[in-house]
Amino acid sequence: MFSKILIANRGEIACRIMRTARGLGVKTVAVYSDADANAMHRLAADEAVHLPGNLARETYLLMDKLIAAATKTGAEAVHPGYGFLSENADFARACAAANLAFIGPSPSAISAMGSKSAAKSRMEKAGVPLVPGYHGDSQDDETLRAAARAIGFPVLLKATAGGGGKGMRVVGDDASFFEALASARREATSSFGDARMLVERYLTRPRHVEVQVFCDRHGHGVYLFERDCSIQRRHQKIVEEAPAPHLPETLRKRMGESAVEAAKAIAYEGAGTVEFLLDEDGSYYFMEMNTRLQVEHPVTEMIVGQDLVEWQLRVACGEELPRTQEELVIDGHAIEVRLCAEDPENGYLPSTGTLHVMRPPELGVGVRLDTGVREGDAVTPFYDPMIAKLIAHGSTRDEAASRLAKALEQLRVAGVKTNATLLHRIVSSAPFLAGDVDTGFLSRHEAHLKGDETQRFLAAHVAAMFLARSHCTAHSAPGNDTFSPWGQTDSWEPVGPRPVPIMIEDKGVPLRFSLVAVDAESFSLAHRSKTIASRLALEHTFDALYTFTVEHAEGRAYVHRVGEVVHVFLKGEHYEFALPTLTYAGKEATNGDFKAPLHGRVVAHLVKPGTSVESGATLMVLEAMKMEHAIAAPSAGTVIAFHWAEGSFVEEGAVLLAFEALAAEAT
Repeated sequence: MFSKILIANRGEIACRIMRTARGLGVKTVAVYSDADANAMHRLAADEAVHLPGNLARETYLLMDKLIAAATKTGAEAVHPGYGFLSENADFARACAAANLAFIGPSPSAISAMGSKSAAKSRMEKAGVPLVPGYHGDSQDDETLRAAARAIGFPVLLKATAGGGGKGMRVVGDDASFFEALASARREATSSFGDARMLVERYLTRPRHVEVQVFCDRHGHGVYLFERDCSIQRRHQKIVEEAPAPHLPETLRKRMGESAVEAAKAIAYEGAGTVEFLLDEDGSYYFMEMNTRLQVEHPVTEMIVGQDLVEWQLRVACGEELPRTQEELVIDGHAIEVRLCAEDPENGYLPSTGTLHVMRPPELGVGVRLDTGVREGDAVTPFYDPMIAKLIAHGSTRDEAASRLAKALEQLRVAGVKTNATLLHRIVSSAPFLAGDVDTGFLSRHEAHLKGDETQRFLAAHVAAMFLARSHCTAHSAPGNDTFSPWGQTDSWEPVGPRPVPIMIEDKGVPLRFSLVAVDAESFSLAHRSKTIASRLALEHTFDALYTFTVEHAEGRAYVHRVGEVVHVFLKGEHYEFALPTLTYAGKEATNGDFKAPLHGRVVAHLVKPGTSVESGATLMVLEAMKMEHAIAAPSAGTVIAFHWAEGSFVEEGAVLLAFEALAAEAT
């Protein structure tokens, strides 16, 4: 076994690898950027090497700096994690040239499968069914559009070196093809340094099923069953489970054996994932092979009882696989959700800021949390928006889903927007519990994923009582006389009980309450002329858990105040109620709202100042967390000036450009 390894990655996966390494007595070396100076992965490692800069291309993508760090610290091997350089054959070659073991497949295997187009050509020759598409070398715009026309719209543009949904665009018609192509290329270049694209028919209701394979250098290969990763947003997975629901055993065996044969055909070594699209009729098509550990590997670990990172280290040391195919059996069911810093109610825009609250659920039997951040850390715009992975295991799929829903109810994150509420709604929804999953799940089941307005109003009452408690406590006189009326936490005054006015805002809508505190926990609460006897009792001081009674509704909620916002976590839903404040908005854009929707970098101006545009035309592009976001014209008009140059970093809310709308003709 290695004595020391360098982890050429960051965040959650770096911390994950370190846990296994520590258990094996292997020392670890971390690398970190300026933005990650106080990150968990840096502090968890035995040693750490600074990579000056913030952007991935300045730090985690610089092969020479990573090799130098490994050599300087005396590491014997490099683990690339996932993303960044994990599927880069040149990096694997550079490690070998520096006499460093690369904990992954050989450069030739990475090259064979690293290019989606080359991999599809290889699989086509091997007789593996493929989705109709173009995987050729010619990359000019007209060739790609001609291919799209021949395939028939809608088509999917996909970066040949891509993964994680980056560099992918669904194109519905000929008119929007070139704009989508340019955007996909920019994103692919930013994420992978490779702008090459392939074009495929876009299947309307497929399932995304992938098979975990493992091979050693002694000719052994196994599959550790499959994962269903169909529930996605922006072509990126957010819910994964193993095994795939409603998959016939004969199909499971056939797909697993096909995946192992595909790996053996390129003399594969280490962990890999063969991904398929499974159509409604049971047909399946090869998509790609990921020559690395996958984000969703924990669900496989939980159903087979194996540590896949340990397998990686042992195979890289030349050992044989720890298990044969016959020794691998499925034990129960596991489901994983990806907690991301993003706003599902606003087009999944990434969210940056400080994690003022980061409280994990109760961990233990059947529940696991993998993360690279803790309370007080900052979520920056420089890297992927994933905060953590929450995984639950059970003897049945229903048990796993129930455990996961309960864990999501206990999980609390405040300071950035997250998709936690959406994830709870998904795993609690009737369609998901029935196993009705495919890549169109979110759009097709939108009605099942709406919030309960009655519960929202209940949460608002809890927030109002929380503020009333704080108000009464703050205005009680200090002292040791428990019988003094001045020291009580109620609304008593010499002239009688005084109502405490409470006003909060729910998504900008003001809610006004009038409360009379009977004591520190009981209130007479009035809203819209209706008076309700209510109670809010602190159950666990350290955990901010309250029991409440509002009218006839009883329950428990976690309540946290962060600045001027009260966060209420109730039955898996996260509500934010703001205290009204007077603010100065600063410079406003004319004739339209052109404020930056998020903190990011200006990638491109797509028109010149003075240009007249139609409604909906893309004017400029921002990039944050390796994803592009288009700023479009709300109406026909003229771009007067851009306030930020290409390459500039802008804060959320910054005015991006001046725009003059075309005056409507009088009728």
